[in-house]
Amino acid sequence: MSYLQIIFFCFFSMLGFTNNVLAEDAPLPGDQAFKLNYKLVSSDKLELTWDVVEGYYLYRDHIQVISKTEGLQISPLVLPEGKSKHDATFGDVIIYRNSVTVPVSLVSTNKLSAVKVLVQFRGCADRGICYPPQKKLLDLDLSPFAAESNVISSANVNSLDKVPAADDLLPPDQAFQFSTAVKDANTLSVNWNIAKGYYLYREKISLALSNAEGVQLGSFTIPNGTPKEDEAFGKVEIFHDNLTFDLPITRKEVKAQSITLNAKYQGCAEKGVCYPLMTKTASLALPALNGKAPVANTEKLSEQDQIVNALHNDSFGATLLTFYGFGVLISLTPCIFPMIPILSGIIVGHGNKISTMHSFLLSLAYVVASAVTYTIFGVLAALFGGNLQATFQQPWIIALFSSIFVLLSLSMFGFYDLELPNSLKTKLSNSSSKHQDGSLWGAAIMGSLSSLIVGPCVAAPLAGALIFIGQTGDALLGGGALFAMGMGMGMPLLLLGLSAGKLLPKAGGWLNSTKAIFGVLMLGVAVWMLSRILPGEVTTLLWAMLLIMPAVYLNAVDPLPAGSSGWLKLWKGLGLVMFAYGVILIIGVSLGNTNPLQPLKGLAGGKGTEAVAEEGLVFERVATLSALEDKLKQASVNHQPVMLDYYADWCISCKEMEAYTFKDAKVKATLKNYLLLQVDLTEDTDESKALLEKFNLIGPPAILFFNGSVDEIKSNRVIGYQEPEVFLKTLQGLK
Repeated sequence: MSYLQIIFFCFFSMLGFTNNVLAEDAPLPGDQAFKLNYKLVSSDKLELTWDVVEGYYLYRDHIQVISKTEGLQISPLVLPEGKSKHDATFGDVIIYRNSVTVPVSLVSTNKLSAVKVLVQFRGCADRGICYPPQKKLLDLDLSPFAAESNVISSANVNSLDKVPAADDLLPPDQAFQFSTAVKDANTLSVNWNIAKGYYLYREKISLALSNAEGVQLGSFTIPNGTPKEDEAFGKVEIFHDNLTFDLPITRKEVKAQSITLNAKYQGCAEKGVCYPLMTKTASLALPALNGKAPVANTEKLSEQDQIVNALHNDSFGATLLTFYGFGVLISLTPCIFPMIPILSGIIVGHGNKISTMHSFLLSLAYVVASAVTYTIFGVLAALFGGNLQATFQQPWIIALFSSIFVLLSLSMFGFYDLELPNSLKTKLSNSSSKHQDGSLWGAAIMGSLSSLIVGPCVAAPLAGALIFIGQTGDALLGGGALFAMGMGMGMPLLLLGLSAGKLLPKAGGWLNSTKAIFGVLMLGVAVWMLSRILPGEVTTLLWAMLLIMPAVYLNAVDPLPAGSSGWLKLWKGLGLVMFAYGVILIIGVSLGNTNPLQPLKGLAGGKGTEAVAEEGLVFERVATLSALEDKLKQASVNHQPVMLDYYADWCISCKEMEAYTFKDAKVKATLKNYLLLQVDLTEDTDESKALLEKFNLIGPPAILFFNGSVDEIKSNRVIGYQEPEVFLKTLQGLK
């Protein structure tokens, strides 16, 4: 044999070998990989047998037999034992290989000559390709068993071996040809060429960078695909033929550098075989930035994420100073307002015995205890999960704490004096004849409880500090930041204590009047807290009583004697205003209104333009995590943006957003095309905790946005109260 003949012989031999290998690598159609035979043994017994090709396996728990004939029932299947396997898709499962037979018991309420049953099963190939659920409808002829004959007709032994001829499936790299390129110094491009008869899932596309120091992916949007009702994944979007879109990147370095792009995606063949999740990596060379200054990471971060970054990078001293400033800003919000009458009542309760120094020390004890409690339970929540402030919003705790304020207010009115037992007084007075230590302990206890019960506010600085502690476990830095913020929040209270010793009257009738005023304020705190757990009609009546009864003491309904002083006339005028508004509140309750600020709303009848304009946003409540995920998925399929609001009745900032921001005409107009969802966290349940953990939230208020995807736009997350103008800027940033 000549050398030329030998070469040709080797070439054609290799060609034949290659074709055989390719043929062997192509996955079999489902009907061939899992051949289903059935045999009707009797009128009430059916045997199903699967012949599983070598290299394939069948899932035990995915075998189902369903009656498709009225009057026929299928008894629970008794499945044979199989082999255990840890499956990448379904976890620990039982599988069958080679062959398996399953007996099926048929139960009919009357004599049937023919029935239909649906057999469902699912399996995979060892190479990693899993098939969608396979379905076979069996037509069973029961007429040969009408006389209960034991003879089995050969017509009852059927085989599903015959399947229509089908082309071999393409390898994944040919079915979905992925490529990427550097479009310019700040943009990448990704592309999929999808073979005819195949499709790619939009929801299964994931892109990330690695080995890319100083380089980050910017925000990008995958184009919308064709809606499809998929057996495996429900409502999805798919792509045929081709998919291409750009990926913006941000860079810190001017010089050229190499990065790696990691792409994950999944697709199927129209004939019913789905490929496993595919992963591709591509090394890309980024060009230099033409000598320009380094491009900073301009990807927008949410406020709390900016705070987390600052905690990672700033010095300890700078962090404490920054968070103290955050606390001072938070002290100007309604979160701190309820604490003012509480501390004022503690100071006024000491009457003419109080000095400026003692007043300041009481305030300091109150503020420090509040800040320490804020810090301890904040750190515990970050390290172990849970929000103790939410736990303390239980109705019985609110009712108990409100009762304490009612008792304190009655003592202010002179009904009785609240004093410690003599034995405890003696122990607390060892260092001071004026029982100053006991007073400080009382103020500290009240401050600790107030931080948990009265003002459970979640703001961006608090969320940032807790996220940082949770990420790093650095309780020292995170806790120090929380304590500094707590002290900043208490600054107005310290100023109150510093000035109260000078401003409060020392003795006489004025002191009694001052104590009565703070007694009314304490009753106001009690009503405000009870509004979290009582119906709106009841709390509105309580507000009416709180206005009318003090008005009576201000001589609102009594004539003034001749020659009364200007002060008496001023108090009577104030009493008349309070009395009149209290009566209006009672009228408002009879009209069905529960808003103390708008008691006569709708009195004119009908909803005019102004009344409609006053209405806020209408949310759809979601109570479970599964319900929320379904809503987000449906909105993604419909390409509808979503705003998700985390709310609670005891959340002061939530009430602010509801009363002001969500009633703004421009805000409502901007959100008119949004799906508005709301999670109610008023009750501390397992479902509410799961809804918080889903997005790593501490508590309300929190507002999340989704723009045609199940993935949150984290850069626009809102934590805490935002005025309408600020919130509008947040919404505009979504575009």
